[in-house]
Amino acid sequence: MNNSHSGVEAKIGTVIVPAEAYISPEYARAEGEKLWPKVWQIACRVEELESVGDYVTYDILDESIIVVRSAVNKISAYYNVCQHRGRRLTEGCGHSKRFYCRFHGWSWNLDGSNHSVLDEEDWGGTLDTEDIRLPAVKADTWGGWVWINMDPDSESLAHFLGEAKGLLDPFDLDKMRFKWRQWLYFPCNWKTALEAFSESYHVHASHPQLNRWVSYKNWSRAVGLHGHHGVLRPRDSGDPQQGGSGFLGVNVRGDADARVAAIEQIEEMVRTLDATTPRGVVDAARRLIDELPEGTSAADVSAHLMASARRDDEARGIHWPEITPEQLQAAGYDWHLFPNSVVLPSLTSALCYRARPNGYDPDSCIFEVCALERFAEGEAPETEWVYEPDQSEEKWRLILTQDFSNMPEVQRGMKSKGYSGARTNPVEEVAISHFHEVLSRYMGIGAPSPVKQRDSQ
Repeated sequence: MNNSHSGVEAKIGTVIVPAEAYISPEYARAEGEKLWPKVWQIACRVEELESVGDYVTYDILDESIIVVRSAVNKISAYYNVCQHRGRRLTEGCGHSKRFYCRFHGWSWNLDGSNHSVLDEEDWGGTLDTEDIRLPAVKADTWGGWVWINMDPDSESLAHFLGEAKGLLDPFDLDKMRFKWRQWLYFPCNWKTALEAFSESYHVHASHPQLNRWVSYKNWSRAVGLHGHHGVLRPRDSGDPQQGGSGFLGVNVRGDADARVAAIEQIEEMVRTLDATTPRGVVDAARRLIDELPEGTSAADVSAHLMASARRDDEARGIHWPEITPEQLQAAGYDWHLFPNSVVLPSLTSALCYRARPNGYDPDSCIFEVCALERFAEGEAPETEWVYEPDQSEEKWRLILTQDFSNMPEVQRGMKSKGYSGARTNPVEEVAISHFHEVLSRYMGIGAPSPVKQRDSQ
């Protein structure tokens, strides 16, 4: 069955998302049958498969997938299961010339064909070569990620991404590399975790230190299967002009020195997140006081900062994408790529999240965070996935710990008899409403219920 949902309505109002989607064991188990085997999902970054024989094991519920560079210009994916007695062949990541079963010693080539069977003569010629190949899983690449889909009849990855692909392509995400990456188990549903990063409605209350300069309202839109959001206008302004990604934008109240505000904001983001603030931007910000006179407008400070950072980066061999202000505005700054990934793109960096169920327990998930960045040739740092259960500010930085503090409390609260379901903001949380609309189609259940509008008084 082809699971194309390109006709999903692109705008959704306020809905009630039932708590069962987050807390029901039956719902969690149904996702294992109706959702995960039917969707394209990010398995790893292409950079993790640099050489022929490099592999990553991607686990989702009961399924395990080997993703491997099987040839110089080919990435393949297979079910991670021995065709003799079912033992898994790999775990984690690594490099191998072939896949070997540690139970009875059968082995497979990187192209999935069987390499050897111990005492093959015992079968009297009845083993069929094709029958004992590693069963293939669809694999494709986009944005520097390797995506897999277990449904042999699924739509193409390009069709699955739809309009999101065109809006994100100008950022050249495939040219970015890991700056750092960490993960942990979290005591909440994977959707609870993911949705905390699919809207910025929470920023005003959850990250009060960021309101020092200006607090924004955000637009939120549905795009095919996916959703995104960006800056609408400052909360204390009646200006309806829509903004874009805000990359290198100076968020400043009218009476503040825009140069100082830019420096303070960038230094704050370095200290409290260590992502989306590459070296070129930081260095350029630190020179603003010397290079611009007091009274320079926020727009001119932003333009100067961008030009200065770009000039410095180009001199170091870091090349920026050719992207217009209109493309930045259209893309926004935060994307939920259905079903379980969030990407915050900018010109030279990106912050990314992925959430997966931790077994069929609706109250537990695997949550991953990584920072991507553009580096000069040969200067990308050596990184690996670091398991970091310590949720302290020292290990995860302030902004993420503030977000982390919400998720378990939301999961607990949704079990209350006094909770009727999530009431999504019809302007700033459209992406979440839309997520559950799409999810309901895969799950074969009714869509979230619209909230009745009160009559005007």
